[in-house]
Amino acid sequence: MEADEIRVVMDDPVARRLLASANPARLAYVALDGTPRVVPVDFHWNGVALVIGTVPGSAKVAALQARPAVALTIDTSPPTWPPNVLLLRGTAEVSLVDGVFPECVEGARKVTPAEEFPRWEAGVHALYDQMVRLDVTPTWARIHDFETRIPQAVEALARSKSGGS
Repeated sequence: MEADEIRVVMDDPVARRLLASANPARLAYVALDGTPRVVPVDFHWNGVALVIGTVPGSAKVAALQARPAVALTIDTSPPTWPPNVLLLRGTAEVSLVDGVFPECVEGARKVTPAEEFPRWEAGVHALYDQMVRLDVTPTWARIHDFETRIPQAVEALARSKSGGS
């Protein structure tokens, strides 16, 4: 997928709404033992990459250093209907940073209740001398809004049932 095509998807109103929402992203990667893993993560979209903070010693850090290819999904939760989904594939850049970086705080702000946020922020600053910053740059992006954009397999099945080609 070309960079311009990715930019069009990421600028779509559905994508912008999901990127700004309190919904976590689900990050999929391949562990060091070769098995697939998926973990929910909070994130901050900076216009170029999804930025994720994590513990330096976490299993995903070692796995992403060895194999940086990832997939992510951000989707709506019930009772929202029809569901909206942003699907991404990309590459994770792993870097060790001192302290807690601002994008980590902003990602957590979206998912943490306002009344809990000051306590969360104080706790995370006290806990981390260093953290890992993951910058996931999309190399592929797609939206399913289940109104005008549905998975290709569903579209093909519907066409075959309706006699269309």
